[in-house]
Amino acid sequence: MARVEPLRPKRKCPECGKESARETYPFCSTRCKNIDLNRWLSGAYVIPARDEEDEDDALAPPRESGSGEA
Repeated sequence: MARVEPLRPKRKCPECGKESARETYPFCSTRCKNIDLNRWLSGAYVIPARDEEDEDDALAPPRESGSGEA
């Protein structure tokens, strides 16, 4: 009889550490999944972003300094 390999490796639930369930992967339960969703929606998790000014400075050619001629 052939052995069926799971598509995803088993891993621990990021919320509570229990083994994850197939239906709620990577979480162990709907409760842990909802806890994580609530943290994203409430702003507890934040993906850092750069300010537009920083991006403009990075794209601008370097300023020459020194002689003072115009």
